[in-house]
Amino acid sequence: MAKEIDRIRARSALETVRESPVIALIAALPVLAVLGVVWWLTNWFVALIVLVLLGAVVVVRGRLIR
Repeated sequence: MAKEIDRIRARSALETVRESPVIALIAALPVLAVLGVVWWLTNWFVALIVLVLLGAVVVVRGRLIR
């Protein structure tokens, strides 16, 4: 049953992005701003490392919350 709920949420999220991509852009804007500042202050490789670390934190926290 949990897998069905996850599929429903995933489909709902995709439909929301398709219907109004502005909402997705607004949600992603803080992350993009931080990456832009890191890139500007250092270089693209450091920004890439920060992006990977942020992604890992999101995945780990998501698994710990469940």
